Amino acid sequence: MGAATWVLVLNSGSSSLKYQLIDMAGADADGGAERLASGIVERIGEPGGVADHGEALRRAAGELKEQGLGLDSPRLAAVGHRVVHGGTRFTEPTLITDDVLAGIEDLVPLAPLHNPANITGIKVARELRPDLPQVAVFDTAFHATLPEAAARYAIDTATADRYGIRRYGFHGTSHAYVSRATAKLLGRDPADVNVIVLHLGNGASASAVRGGVCVDTSMGLTPLEGLVMGTRSGDLDPAVVFHLERVAGMSTDDIDRLLNKRSGLLGLCGDNDMREIGRRMAEGDKAAQLAFDVYVHRLRRYVGAFSAVLGRVDAITFTAGVGENSAAVRGAALAGLHNLGVTMDPVRNAVRGHAPRLVSADDSRVAVAVVPTDEELEIARDTYALAAAPQDG
Repeated sequence: MGAATWVLVLNSGSSSLKYQLIDMAGADADGGAERLASGIVERIGEPGGVADHGEALRRAAGELKEQGLGLDSPRLAAVGHRVVHGGTRFTEPTLITDDVLAGIEDLVPLAPLHNPANITGIKVARELRPDLPQVAVFDTAFHATLPEAAARYAIDTATADRYGIRRYGFHGTSHAYVSRATAKLLGRDPADVNVIVLHLGNGASASAVRGGVCVDTSMGLTPLEGLVMGTRSGDLDPAVVFHLERVAGMSTDDIDRLLNKRSGLLGLCGDNDMREIGRRMAEGDKAAQLAFDVYVHRLRRYVGAFSAVLGRVDAITFTAGVGENSAAVRGAALAGLHNLGVTMDPVRNAVRGHAPRLVSADDSRVAVAVVPTDEELEIARDTYALAAAPQDG
């Protein structure tokens, strides 16, 4: 029987459970991990779906067992959990204890849509394998290095400190993985590379990474701030909320739903799928064109701002669904930025592929890259490193 080198990665959402089983036996900084299985259980708590996360995880365990990869295997070393919000307390991967779990529960007010589902996944996994190390890997952790000038909002400090109001940032596992992979693509040490990472999926965020350390990011207290997203507004004058309360008579919950569920690309043109927006643009649809233009304009603002923050930019990297697959978004976002040292190669940009690649011209001072993200592998690496490390006491 081989050593315990498997890591089960769980991502528990409000109505879904994604899982991957990864063998870390041959893994190193450059790869070597093997994906043994992956899957998703959807419609949790909905008609036609499973009742709760407990049943979802048991179904996932059953699917793994059918493949000869049961959770009772002695090869399973640990379980890694994606947790959205770690606040200021959890700034690195953390071995889960009762005290840590209580701390994550204390952070629910900062992430009421996400942390409760993450907590449920942890509890069920601990029930199924109480003997295994369980590790929480936080979306916010990579951004814990933000300087106070970037993390602080300009509001009364006593109020901010009392209620935990500051910039936390999200998609941290993706930004960490992609910034490091970009340095590898350039053949350089991450400590020597400054990169702007553009994680563009249905949720979207940007980060400024200096020498492997995040120094600024677009998302804030919640994942609502920053770039235009599929259904989220991104940056907004805070007084819009007061205006909607006073003039439209909307409640806090109404405004919350508007900004998180009915805004962004969906709010602008009725579609949140960039592929469909592209099809409509080709047919001359003005609403789709406007949505695209607003989306790209916001991207360019952040590229410019983060270029100023970093001072020297070695690479701009696109990742996630839109970033990896939309040549139109990449081209439009960086068009005309020659003064910032950016020159795209339209032929390279048009080529689709699944491997990390450069899409900039040979004479571009700033490299432009497309790097597929791998958040599950990042979580598995963090989990395995912590689970394998000697524990005090």
